[in-house]
Amino acid sequence: MSAAPDELEVDAATGDPEFQLDLYRRMLVIRRFEDLVQALFLRGDVYGTTHLYSGQEAVAVGFASALEPEDRVACTYRGHGHALALGLDPEALLAELLGRETGVNGGRAGSMNVVDLDHGLIGCFGIVGGSIAAATGVALAMAGSRRIAVAYFGDGTTNQAYFFECLNFAKVFSLPLVFVCENNGYGEYTPMAQVTAGEICARAEAMGIPTRIVDGMDVRATRSAALEVFAAARGGGGPVFVEARTYRFVGHSRSDPGRYRPDGELAAWQARDPLELARASLLEQLDNAPDRLGHVDAEVAELMATCEANALAAPFPTPQALSEFKQ
Repeated sequence: MSAAPDELEVDAATGDPEFQLDLYRRMLVIRRFEDLVQALFLRGDVYGTTHLYSGQEAVAVGFASALEPEDRVACTYRGHGHALALGLDPEALLAELLGRETGVNGGRAGSMNVVDLDHGLIGCFGIVGGSIAAATGVALAMAGSRRIAVAYFGDGTTNQAYFFECLNFAKVFSLPLVFVCENNGYGEYTPMAQVTAGEICARAEAMGIPTRIVDGMDVRATRSAALEVFAAARGGGGPVFVEARTYRFVGHSRSDPGRYRPDGELAAWQARDPLELARASLLEQLDNAPDRLGHVDAEVAELMATCEANALAAPFPTPQALSEFKQ
């Protein structure tokens, strides 16, 4: 199953300009949501820390578009994008980050620990690699069904001991599990090449797990890869490993300016911005594309303004509500 990152087989749905427009909208919601979160964080309205997903939207949206309702997903602390791609309400998610009672988890999960089983999200995990262990457990419970579990994690996780333990366990028991490594080139502030020996996919291949490398900046490529690997996992073939090569356009967390990046690196990746790649494709294929895209841009801007106003106006949890929540 191994393939070069520039290889792309477009399925009928993905090739439909109207479907592509929907994928673009989903990515735009994530980008504008993260822009808003950063602004609110710098204003002091977001408590704790934040880890933004800007630049990696094509991975979350492409893979989420190929999921079925009964599938389950585990994410990292950089999980806002995945949560939105799965269909969580942006206003409820923003309220959660603001610690408000109307949040997805009543304002108690914050940025790094969101759970929403109604949308298949078993959790975002602050522990590096925690998503792998959680998804492996869920996949064990799903064994023998058509349901699959998906674990998202960063390249730094591949150096954790339980990365190997979970891959080994999943392979031995032929679990319906898809490992998705979002390789954005950095483990926090450290370039991957400085701390990671060899190729990431080779670690899975050594255990006999099929692998796929995908261009994580192209939403059509990520969706096509997702359809392929999900079908393999549903068919009883055991776990599959995907390395999505992507890049984050922002710092690791908080107000990190990313000054550790080499000159020109950010600009080179921004030239392949997943939103701009999607727009370029739509301008070529979609009827009345400029007006349609402008409408989507305005719609998303209005959505973010509404989310901000309503989330900031929402009440904080009361002690009594907290007591009821624990019960």
